This record gives sequence, structure tokens and C-alpha cells, in this order.
Amino acid sequence: MERQARGGGPVAIGAFSAKTVEDKADDVTERVPAPQLRRRLGRADLRAVPEARKALRELLRQCGRPGRSDLPDIAELLTSELITNAIVHTDHDAVLTATVGPRGLHVEVRDFVARRPRLRLPVTDDGTNGRGLFLVQSLADAWGVRAHGVGKAVWFELAAEAA
Repeated sequence: MERQARGGGPVAIGAFSAKTVEDKADDVTERVPAPQLRRRLGRADLRAVPEARKALRELLRQCGRPGRSDLPDIAELLTSELITNAIVHTDHDAVLTATVGPRGLHVEVRDFVARRPRLRLPVTDDGTNGRGLFLVQSLADAWGVRAHGVGKAVWFELAAEAA
């Protein structure tokens, strides 16, 4: 299942990289570095989940932009779900990239297994599995899966302002 981002999302490359976004003020276009987080996630290393949550919260704190007060909490939850899926359902490393742009936050987890994730509802109320993509679909402003080389990237976006 795929959903399209509103207006397209940033393509994230590099930790706090020199990737730029356009900031238009007084009819002058200025290039400003987009705050970014990039982490390699080790195979079957579930310690990566709380570490990534902490790093993402710090990235959002450093940006210090006013907007949705729920953005950090939702971003952490959805990022945790994508990382956990990549670590549990593949036997490979993965890469987390989060970019804060003018429209909001773009997060993707890239792994090296071509098998696409399936959206499924949990079978029972007390089950602990099967809710990840359902949460992403329910809480993200946009999300999707895209193929790349030898694997896929699962991504979501949260708008800076509540709709």
C-alpha cells in the first residue's frame, strides 16, 4: 500500500548534511542546510530503537520551530515502529534518515530486503504484533514504501502545522 506525499518529500542523505532547502524571503532565494539525522541500524540490534528515539527528539528540539506540540511524540512512536519492523522482519542492517524541512518532518527507514511490508490489523486486542504500519497509516500525514536497488525504504511525513 502506498500513499503519496503532499507536494513530495525531501530526499535525505547524510547526517546533518549540507542538503539544502529554499527559504524565500523578500523575493530572494537563500539556501539553508536542512537539519538531518542519519543512523545505521545494526542487524537485530533492538537497542537502536531507544537510541534513535532520543536522537530524533534531540533533532526536533534543536530545530526549535513552533508548530504541532504532538509532533515529537508521534514522530518517536512512528520511527520506533519503522525501525522495529526493519530489525525484526529482515536479517540485515538498516538506515534511518530524518529530515526537518519547511513543511515538516520526513523520516525513512531503508533496509536491504526487497520484500514489501504488509499492512495488517492485529488479530486480538492483547496482541503485541501487527500494529506498526496500522499506526503509521493512522497517524502520519503521508507514508509509503518505495523500492531501491536491493531493498526498500518505508517512510512517513508529519506536517509542521496541524491540518
